[in-house]
Amino acid sequence: MIYALYDILLLLAIPLSIPWYLWRYLRRRRLRKGIRERLGFIAHEKLSLLEGSGTVWVHAVSVGETMAVRPLLRALKTRYPERKIVLSTVTETGREIAEKLSDADLCVFFPFDFRFSVRLALKRIRPCLIVVVETEIWPNFLRHARLLGIPAVLANGRISDKSFGGYRRFSRLFKPVLENFSAFCMQTGEDASRIAMIGAHPSRVHVAGNLKYDIPVPNVPEEKKTALRGRYRIPDRVPVFTAGSTHQGEEEAVLAACVALAAEGTAFFLVLAPRHPERAGEVAELLGRFGIPFARRSSLDERTATFAAGEALLVDTVGELMDLYSVSDLVFVGGSLVPVGGHNILEPASLAVPVLFGPHMNNFREIASRMLGCGGGRRVDDAAMLKEAIRDLLDDEAGRREMGENGVNLLREHSGSTERHMEIIASLPTRMGAA
Repeated sequence: MIYALYDILLLLAIPLSIPWYLWRYLRRRRLRKGIRERLGFIAHEKLSLLEGSGTVWVHAVSVGETMAVRPLLRALKTRYPERKIVLSTVTETGREIAEKLSDADLCVFFPFDFRFSVRLALKRIRPCLIVVVETEIWPNFLRHARLLGIPAVLANGRISDKSFGGYRRFSRLFKPVLENFSAFCMQTGEDASRIAMIGAHPSRVHVAGNLKYDIPVPNVPEEKKTALRGRYRIPDRVPVFTAGSTHQGEEEAVLAACVALAAEGTAFFLVLAPRHPERAGEVAELLGRFGIPFARRSSLDERTATFAAGEALLVDTVGELMDLYSVSDLVFVGGSLVPVGGHNILEPASLAVPVLFGPHMNNFREIASRMLGCGGGRRVDDAAMLKEAIRDLLDDEAGRREMGENGVNLLREHSGSTERHMEIIASLPTRMGAA
């Protein structure tokens, strides 16, 4: 009954989605990519890369989830080298990141959750295990996986404050869907309690920690940093302030702070990376309005001159943010000055770079609290506080170094989630050891 109602709602949503697709096309002059894959029609030449059955299908909706699941992909590849890994995403930016990961044998767009499309995709990929990252709970996909005898694991699971109330109100509907999971690997005890209250069987719920803490802690040598500065035309001996994963309403605060600091004589170079690269045109207009000279990352190959202090690099590409963080002296992570829920502050922290973030860190509440507690980051509530923090830290090299070391130590202290996930996966009846 529940699935029949769900199918009816999906069918009713089709005509309602047409205006959105039309608006998207008129705005970006392109249709959504991968329509055939989203309908379950995966090309035979792609499927030939899998060389038989028994693949592991990992689903990560977008950029953040794709980045978070990297340690688990590596662990799956190491422990089960005979298995092929299929990595699916919903967003196009997530797909671009996924295609750069060497541990994924095949990248596809996740199918629309219609019965025919998920059945077709499952039939073609033929996984022996499905790993769903965070809160990607698609009823038809999970139901048909269970009917085919394919275990599904929720990895790095979390239930945000915002979504918990809604899930709990409709727990009668969610309980049958959650029964399709063989195991729930939740980030915290609170997440575990919440998923059980929504309807997950307590015996299947585990506290496995947060995969984001298992991000590699790279030691970027100075010669590589010099090469990266050259690639991005960043001036020598000028501090670099990067505002990464910013959203509408945050660029204004960042630029207002930067203009005010420049007027006071503080010299630095700005890297501005919107969370969604398609907003680059809108952000370029803002830079012009604030009178900040800039160049887009996509046009740097045509530029020979090095930037000067007071200028900016506008990042309109994906997959380069970690390289830019590695040459930064200070980073602000967006999605946090506006009520988006925050983004992953552990990425710059892994590079020993001090981190600033706003008050809206609901999706990373535990990480933000620990980062503040260990002294690896600082919270800023508005443009004025952001300006003060940038000025204080750019003038304090020793303080920046200490904050960076504190962030790295936090990662080391809380690592180990990948191994806990692997132990739970190994305990499932997946025949993972036999191809």
